[in-house]
Formats: sequence, C-alpha cells, structure tokens
Amino acid sequence: MKRILPLLAMMALLLSACGRADLSALNPQGPVAKDQYDLMIIAIVIMTIVCVAVFAIWFYVLFRFRRRKGDKTIPKQIEGNHKLEIIWTVIPILLLVVLVVPTVQQVFGQAKDYSNDPNAIQVKVTSHLYWWEFEYPQLGITTAQELVVPSDKKISFELVTADVKHSFWIPAIGGKLDTNPGMSNRFYLEFPKEGVYRGKCAELCGPSHGLMEFKAKSVSPAEFEQWQAAMKAPAVMPADAHIAEVFQSACLACHAVGDQGESSAPNLTGIGGRQTVAGILFNSDVVADPEKEDKTTEENLKSWITDTQKHKPGNMMPSGSDMGLTQEEIDGIAKYLAGYKLDY
Repeated sequence: MKRILPLLAMMALLLSACGRADLSALNPQGPVAKDQYDLMIIAIVIMTIVCVAVFAIWFYVLFRFRRRKGDKTIPKQIEGNHKLEIIWTVIPILLLVVLVVPTVQQVFGQAKDYSNDPNAIQVKVTSHLYWWEFEYPQLGITTAQELVVPSDKKISFELVTADVKHSFWIPAIGGKLDTNPGMSNRFYLEFPKEGVYRGKCAELCGPSHGLMEFKAKSVSPAEFEQWQAAMKAPAVMPADAHIAEVFQSACLACHAVGDQGESSAPNLTGIGGRQTVAGILFNSDVVADPEKEDKTTEENLKSWITDTQKHKPGNMMPSGSDMGLTQEEIDGIAKYLAGYKLDY
C-alpha cells in the first residue's frame, strides 16, 4: 500500500492537467472532436460492462464453487451446455455490433473530402523541423506557426512534410493525421467556437519533437476577412536604414514579410501579434500562460535570435552570431518584429 499511494498521487497530478479547452481531447471544442469523444465513451462503456461482468462471474464462481474442507466430490460439469454457449457467444456479438455501427459511420463520415468544395477553406499544411507552415492556395496567403480560420466554415487540410514524418494534431478540435514523406494526406476539421487552440506534433521526429507546437486561431468571418487583407498588405520594413539593410540580407534570404523575402523559413508577417515566438515562447504582452515563464515579444525574439539551439535543439535556423549579427543588430531586428502586428 505504501508503494501504491505515491503512484496514485502521481497519476492524480498528471490527470489534473486534463480538460483544458485549448488542448485536451477530453474537452472537445468542435463537432469532429465531439464525435470522436462520443465514440471513445461508447467503447469505454462497453469494455467496462464486459470487465465488470467477467470479474463478477469470476468472483462468484471462485467463492460459490470453491473446494470445501473434506469435500472429495467432483463438481457438476457444464460442458455441452448449449444455453450457456449461446449466451456467451451472442452477448459479445451484440456488444460488437453496438460498437461497430457508430465506428463505421464515423470512419466514413469523417473521411469525406472537401478539397473541391467551394464553401470550404483549403489549407496546405507543411511540416518542417520543427515548425509548421500554413498555405491558403485559394487566398494566396502563406503563414507559419499560427493557423487562422473562420468559425463558420469547414477547413479542408492537405498534409505534407518537407523532411521527416510528423503528425498534425489539434487535440481539442479533432484527431491527428500524419504528414508522410513523398505523399499527402487529407482530412477536414471544424472550429465553430472562436478562440485559440494549441496544436502539436504527435510523431517523434527528433530532439525537439516535444517543442513542435503551433496555435490554431478561430475567428469570426468578419475578422477572417480583415486578416486576409492585413496579410496581403505591403510589407512594413524597419525604419532604421541599417537595421533594414541587415534584416534584408540576414533574414529575408529565408523568411518573408508581406510581399518581401523568401518562404523557405517561417513567414514573419504579423509575428508581433502572435501568442508565441517559435511556437513555445509565450509573449506576455499578447497573452499570459500560467504554465510558462512569460516574457514580452521583444524579449523572446531577442532570446530566440541570439541562440535558436538553446530553445529548439536541432532546428535549421542559425543563431545570430552564426549569421554575423551584433547584439545591437539583434536588438534592432527584435524590436522591429515585435512591433510588426496585423490590425484585424
């Protein structure tokens, strides 16, 4: 008992984190997640009934027909009892039918392809080591680390990877799906409740797998229209000429802001208004997270640019010193990006 109590206490502590509306699969925030949750409950109920029945019968038989002192008789044999054989064959079949029918309905229902539906929002998700890229081919928009979607439409996803196998998962919105090298996978989700939900990589992909997070932001249709316009607006470059020159040569060779730069690295348009830097460094001036040691967006950007490997070991972005940036230049770039916010 002394060994079991600490174990139970640890499990209670771990399970105390379950139920967050932005993260937990046990607190569904969309119809896909709700259907999956209901199916899970049906399976748990059926398995619970089976386990309780089996153990009840086992305990009954164990005590009712136990050998008593001095009893040398052979117990009554029930082999060949057709009634019992029918009962323990039919009941499991009925339980399986109860589970199979909704399972098949959900599997085929959630496999529906909305890639050609003009009313659905198309999003191509590309997984990288260790960040997420979101391309809206209908809208001509590409962003990273923060998926923005309207609350009134189905979102049709095409999932691909730029390197190794990853797994796209927004626990509160729906089940995960892999991004496999050399192929694409498709599924859809719905985000009827406005809010920000945490997404994760659910496939071990390297040393920073646990840090490969993103945010999924569900907004009203009007806000989504405003976000589109803000994303398509011309880039706002640093006011300081030297910082603008350094940013152009050191950052825009890989990144993009507005209509400037390349897209082989995360798109930085509007990064100053995002909840996190690199998906894991929460910005206290945007939103506070009680689980994290929050810093401002500018402080997080300075820390990230100065030493990217400290925060995400194995990621592909060189640190500031490797790019030949001085601390003053890092500070200037961080200040500029922290002020780059989208008005929507």
